[in-house]
Amino acid sequence: MTDNINTVREPLIRIAKRGDIKRGKAVMLYTFSVLFAIVIGGIFISFIGVNPFRFYTEVFLGCFKSRIYFFGLIRTIMPLLITSIGISFAFKMKFWNIGAEGQFIIGAVCATAVGLFLADSLSHWLLITLMFVAGAVGGGVYGLITAVFKVQFGTNETLLTLMFNYIALYIVQYLTKVDGFRVEGSRPGIKVFSANAWLDQIGGIDITIIFCIVIVFAAFVYFRFTKHGYEVMIVGESQNTARYAGMNVKKIVLRTMFLSAAIIGVAGMFQASGSATGHQLTVGITGGVGWTAIIVAWLAKLNPFGILAVSVLMGILKKGSEVANSSLGVSTAVSDILQSIILFSVLAFDFFINYRVIIKPNKFTKNIKIALNKLGKNFKRCRPISADGTEIAVNNAYTDIEAKSYSVLLEDNLTVNNDNPSETQEEEK
Repeated sequence: MTDNINTVREPLIRIAKRGDIKRGKAVMLYTFSVLFAIVIGGIFISFIGVNPFRFYTEVFLGCFKSRIYFFGLIRTIMPLLITSIGISFAFKMKFWNIGAEGQFIIGAVCATAVGLFLADSLSHWLLITLMFVAGAVGGGVYGLITAVFKVQFGTNETLLTLMFNYIALYIVQYLTKVDGFRVEGSRPGIKVFSANAWLDQIGGIDITIIFCIVIVFAAFVYFRFTKHGYEVMIVGESQNTARYAGMNVKKIVLRTMFLSAAIIGVAGMFQASGSATGHQLTVGITGGVGWTAIIVAWLAKLNPFGILAVSVLMGILKKGSEVANSSLGVSTAVSDILQSIILFSVLAFDFFINYRVIIKPNKFTKNIKIALNKLGKNFKRCRPISADGTEIAVNNAYTDIEAKSYSVLLEDNLTVNNDNPSETQEEEK
């Protein structure tokens, strides 16, 4: 009597998750992915008739040409950094806060209300403090509304926070027509703050830079050493695990979302009261910071110091593109294209860092593997020859590394599942 055995045919190509990868190697690969994206961007730039080497020189060095350009770079980085840190709080617990633009605007609106109506009755530092609190509370409450809908009714937070962006934008447009906010004149706009509501400066840079440094270290300490930060990470990993551990998941979600939006609201307050916008609330006050911050937080893997580094890179691309626009006539939209290329490049490298492609063994794949092994061995024996025919000495360690790189090329990313080693040995012979 024979048993019926159901067999499943192995697919030609399948994907398997890798084991843990060393942090140093991961950082190196992500850095290489950014450099690879810059090369691809250079090819694109050459297609529009611009020398890519000159363009990148203008982008990366143009921001440091003069004091004005450098200060402009700092003003570009500061709101982006604060907003990215705020987004990382929500993203840590898998709450997809896409409403940074709206929370940024509402924080600026609340700070503007305090700055316009209490400027003449309060001292400078008390006024700035109240504006700071108003921006934090305004942005925090605006974000908290979406969190309440999420925990009470299971509403999709991505869609809801996205829609709240447009509500905030319409609020600013409405304020351009409200007495007390609107500026007198034919063109709609909002009043400029009195000097009492302006941010102080350190060497020509707004004191926002101090908050930027503080918030980076505070976020690192919060997630690494505090109970609340640990709870956020557990909720992000698994809400069921958090419940089994006795955590109040709803409370954690509400608290963290308020904190996330409050930080973003503070960024709006600094932007409205600072010199970047001329000390006033404008319809385009965000400058797309809320959208770029999502890319920054993701590329940095939600690490505060990584966010600092990526914010600097994105700030250089944005401000440097403006410098290239004035000197080379290149559109400032090129910076957005470069950001997109970097994002997709990191996505691709991230896939190969976390997964590997396994190809079903066949004669073709075996021949490729054998050929690469032979190429590696031949490369190891090769020595460069000078013009007069004499052999040039080469460091053996270098050639050994290069030879090994060829032989392990497929083993890293294209693994052949070889169940019959004897067949491979015959092929090698």
